[in-house]
Amino acid sequence: MKNILIILCLLIAKTAFGQSNPSVYIKNATYLDVKKGKYVTGVNILISDDQIIDIGKKVAKPAGAAELDATGKFIIPGLIDAHIHFFQSGGLYTRPDAIDLRDVRSYDDEIAFMHENLDNTLDRYLKVGITTVYDVGGPMANYEIRKMANEKEVAPNVFLTGPLVSTYQPKAFEIEDPPIIKVHTEEEAREVVRKQLPFKPDFIKIWYINLPDLTADQTFKLIQAAIGESHKHDLPVAVHATELSTAKLAVKAGANFLVHNVDDEPVDQEFIKLLKDNNVTLIPTMIVAGKYSQVFSQDNHLTTADFKYADPFVLGSLFDLQHITGKDDMIQKYKDYSVKGQSRLANEDAMRKSNLKALFDAGVKIATGTDAGNVGTQHASSYYEELEWMKASGMTNLDIIKASTINAAEILGKSQLGSINKGMQADLVITNIDPLKEINFVDGIEYTISAGHLIKTDTLLADTPEVLAQKQLNAYNARDIEAFLEPYAEDVKIYQFPNQLSMEGKEAMRKSYSGMFERITNLHCELVNRIVQGNTVIDHESVIGFGEDRFEAVAVYKIKDGKIAEVYFIR
Repeated sequence: MKNILIILCLLIAKTAFGQSNPSVYIKNATYLDVKKGKYVTGVNILISDDQIIDIGKKVAKPAGAAELDATGKFIIPGLIDAHIHFFQSGGLYTRPDAIDLRDVRSYDDEIAFMHENLDNTLDRYLKVGITTVYDVGGPMANYEIRKMANEKEVAPNVFLTGPLVSTYQPKAFEIEDPPIIKVHTEEEAREVVRKQLPFKPDFIKIWYINLPDLTADQTFKLIQAAIGESHKHDLPVAVHATELSTAKLAVKAGANFLVHNVDDEPVDQEFIKLLKDNNVTLIPTMIVAGKYSQVFSQDNHLTTADFKYADPFVLGSLFDLQHITGKDDMIQKYKDYSVKGQSRLANEDAMRKSNLKALFDAGVKIATGTDAGNVGTQHASSYYEELEWMKASGMTNLDIIKASTINAAEILGKSQLGSINKGMQADLVITNIDPLKEINFVDGIEYTISAGHLIKTDTLLADTPEVLAQKQLNAYNARDIEAFLEPYAEDVKIYQFPNQLSMEGKEAMRKSYSGMFERITNLHCELVNRIVQGNTVIDHESVIGFGEDRFEAVAVYKIKDGKIAEVYFIR
């Protein structure tokens, strides 16, 4: 009895004297009313615990609240990526059904990495202003991912589902806990849904594709059965359907949202009417297909956001095809196929853009999603490239922000998310760049507020010495001079070991390396081994591009004040 009284007293004290998450008072705010499509200026916003308590010109600061002056800044709702996969890293080894390199890196190691690296991944989303993610399918272990995210003090909202219901299962996923489960009968389709019910999925996902020997028409009743069972338990259903005929069937079967755009032919009035009549939202996922092609053709087009905000070690794996040994024939086949497929991919990209414009112009509801985690599509950083593709398709910045906030929230009926109003969950992005003028505003994000927690984004994921070394290595392999120079101090000194100064200052590096990057198109540095000792990183490197033979070198990077200050080369 005594212990119970103590616990009750503690609970009363916590309620009376404030939560662990302090109140936040934002003064002089300019925020975007996404429903009205305009900024509201000169107001104050009071946040307590995880909610927006009040908004207005006369809202006063309560005692003890943290204060933020938002003069000159722009506030928008927290962004939502409505299509990601936590079981995939975005690296080269993450989809053995697409390219099987399990004898180079085991699939068990890949899955374990994503679990062990979850905190890092979640922080990356917050760093770029994404406060909510929808994981659109993975193994049953996905539910443990959601539990881990929910137990983290500060994290994005995570909504997810388990294995995809499908009429096809790649051989590589014939494993104990597969992300895709093949069904043969209507009862099997229902059972995949029922199996997930004890874990409380937020929705169900179906992979609906045409096969040469098993068409979408032939499997329609299986899809109907899975959707019917889901709706019986009040679960929305997401469907992967990239062909016009299959997408139509998916909507007729009862899909609530489509997680890809149609890329095989122009959308027609029948499809548009189906989407609008059934209130189906479409997530176009514009960039994911092209990322596979870039990696396999060894022609990676990384963005500034990728270099800055993606996991640098995952990003580095995208260049591994240039040095993996014993698989030359396979790698060459992938490269040849990807290079030959460039015209086909260009046609599909053009179709995705024209179809997105047609759907949006017709009033179909669009939401933003990247399919992050797939080979080449990086968690968090890929979001802003997706936004740029949406803009290139004809959507305005305001349209895109609506797709990235309130439209995405409405997919799962999350009425507490997606806009800035009294009583809403306090998920906000505070940026120095006006998103209505510049859709790639990620570098301007100064604060993210996640469920009331005020986060200064430059405090998330500070660059360690090893990260700095990896970032410059990634940019070297991408031959991107600006990204390469970014980790270096302005007065960096480059030595030939032990003490022969060969270069000093960033501008000298720019002059030397930019010419090299332009001339040597097959330049590649393989990291053979790395030792990290305090602020010193020692890399054993194997380099190709200088003549017929590769050469070995050791680079010693010395870090000072968060930048590479000195480099010693030993050859």
